[in-house]
Amino acid sequence: MKKMLLALSLSGALLGGSVAWAEEAVTATAPTSDVAVLETAETSPIETTNATTEVAAVAEVSTTEAAEPEAVLDTGDTAWILVSTALVLLMTIPGLALFYGGMVRKKNVLNTMAYSFVAAAVVSIAWVAVGYSLAFGEGNAFIGGLDKVMLAGIGTDALSGSIPEILFVIFQMTFAIITVAIISGSIAERMKFGAFVAFIAIWVVVVYAPITHWVWGGGWLGNDGALDFAGGTVVHINSGVAGLVAAYMLGKRMGLGRESMAPHNLTLTVLGASLLWVGWFGFNGGSALGANGAAGYALVVTQVAAAAAAIAWLVVEKLVRGKGSVLGAASGAVAGLVVITPAAGFVTVGGALAMGLIGGVVCFWGITALKRALKADDSLDAFGLHGVGGIVGAILTAFFASEFIMGDAAPSNLMSQLWVQVEGVLATIAYSAILTFIILKVIDLTIGIRVAAEDERMGLDLSQHGERVE
Repeated sequence: MKKMLLALSLSGALLGGSVAWAEEAVTATAPTSDVAVLETAETSPIETTNATTEVAAVAEVSTTEAAEPEAVLDTGDTAWILVSTALVLLMTIPGLALFYGGMVRKKNVLNTMAYSFVAAAVVSIAWVAVGYSLAFGEGNAFIGGLDKVMLAGIGTDALSGSIPEILFVIFQMTFAIITVAIISGSIAERMKFGAFVAFIAIWVVVVYAPITHWVWGGGWLGNDGALDFAGGTVVHINSGVAGLVAAYMLGKRMGLGRESMAPHNLTLTVLGASLLWVGWFGFNGGSALGANGAAGYALVVTQVAAAAAAIAWLVVEKLVRGKGSVLGAASGAVAGLVVITPAAGFVTVGGALAMGLIGGVVCFWGITALKRALKADDSLDAFGLHGVGGIVGAILTAFFASEFIMGDAAPSNLMSQLWVQVEGVLATIAYSAILTFIILKVIDLTIGIRVAAEDERMGLDLSQHGERVE
């Protein structure tokens, strides 16, 4: 622009000068005053024209810059999000179902896997009915509106960025599904199945949707500048805290500390962890919402963080317990995946490596020393892995967010960004904990949340479903 204006000005000066010189040559014998009059009369229109041209050019460019580009469907972006949606659903069924199912006792394996399976069913209905509207509909800083109830107004031609909005709906649905399913890790082997179904149907609308709106739907946390690329606060802190509250309210499993609670089939757990790792590429890579370099970089940092955390966990476990376990390697990888989730689109490979190493060590502490200190029976360590990992990841994002990746969008002040991240962590913990307690309390007063002692002793497969694994 500056070069164009300079060129126009220079051209005006040359033209003005040329006319003056021509007039001067023709009227060489005229009096000085006449020459001055002629110069003034002839050059003014040209200078005025040049000024008008400059103003018009500036106005035209300003109008062009102010106009927002029209949304256009991109088939490459659409194809990638279609694949990512399937990958994220794979994380829950079968990924999380196998991961959790292998860690419980044999008499509870079907019930534990059913939690993840029924989460996919219940949340799908709740999401299209009202959850999506509350999360992404027009509303205020705290909650979306009801303008998209039952996906009203979302046709096949409606776009969300460069992808169909209806595809964005189901992509976000898979995030809601796995968030709810993660909670089941804290309440395994002792919660009534009907109570769990009632709880998640309410929780996904009352707790998950508003927090999603805060961060991704135009709410106050997003507007404050909170960085959460793929769900550190929305998914992991949210579900981990809810699981911890549920564990306190249910109480400890019968015989805990006196009877063996060893996993019945770690083969299932390792297979589940492997599916989670693969599915996480859709979780983090898909959150770029496009088939682009950001998605590719998100995949790389996801892989690096998971690998680093698995190695860190094995090293710490070797030092503390004398052996590095296969379950430890699987848990470490999941911890790394959780920690990198809020930062996947913001950090370099070096940052991901550091976050993975830190996450592996801190989450090991979370399921050992911290778990003992909290004195809660977090059966399958939903809080220790997801809650603690989400908190660590959200805070570390402020430190490792890189201008190399984010460009001008990178935080300019570390302390300001750190406060925004902490603000998001604290708000999510408080809201999730309080609302989870209220929902469970109401359900407990109506139908009860814990199975009877004899049903727990029998096993939830038989007592809740009339089935068992032979």
